[in-house]
Amino acid sequence: MEPFKVIIVEDVPLELKGTEGIFRNEIPEAEIIGTAENEQVYWRLIKQQLPDMVLLDLGLGGSTTIGVEICRQTKETYPQVKVLIFTGEILNEKLWVDVLDAGCDGIILKSGELLTRGDVFSVLDGKRMVFNQPILQKIVERFKHSVNAQLYRQESLINYEIDEYDERFLRHLALGYTKEQITNLRGMPFGVKSLEKRQNELVQKLFPNGNAGMGVNATRLVVRALELRILDIDNLQPDEY
Repeated sequence: MEPFKVIIVEDVPLELKGTEGIFRNEIPEAEIIGTAENEQVYWRLIKQQLPDMVLLDLGLGGSTTIGVEICRQTKETYPQVKVLIFTGEILNEKLWVDVLDAGCDGIILKSGELLTRGDVFSVLDGKRMVFNQPILQKIVERFKHSVNAQLYRQESLINYEIDEYDERFLRHLALGYTKEQITNLRGMPFGVKSLEKRQNELVQKLFPNGNAGMGVNATRLVVRALELRILDIDNLQPDEY
């Protein structure tokens, strides 16, 4: 591998020493042209000499947003520079999303196998979304959960014979629309009386054994639809009028 230049952004001296040791022992091709404990030092360094890669810790001076903004501004100003996140924020999943949106080339969590030669060279070779095992496990778990939820929803739509208009009706009830408002939605071919009939039919479908002797109003019907995953709580968006 050709020699390359790297700037390390890390504010904890002991962790910086360990990171420098990884490069020295595992990745001798790397020339560390500077280290920065805060954003002021970082911007001064990168203006003096442009690196091939920035190894960026997110938690600087007790703030995680600084690291995200360093990543965003670096990718906007120097798009050719690779930014690999090396962070101890192992539970802050929202932070991972923020820094991915900011354009980072990968995230390495400071747990498990830590930073490897393969990770660094994958980023330098242009690979996007370079992750180590701890974050990959999280991603796979979320992926499996998402796929299973989608399959469960599809099965519920089939098993309870829910058509497009049932779903739209239930979704807008969940959003607080009245039946009068729902009848005015684009492509909704039903009047109020028809929607009341459809609501009663949905009660029979979703509560085939009754509701423990209690009546089922619109709120209870919507909750049941959410329980059965007929409605996706993360995608309750209204249709156009």
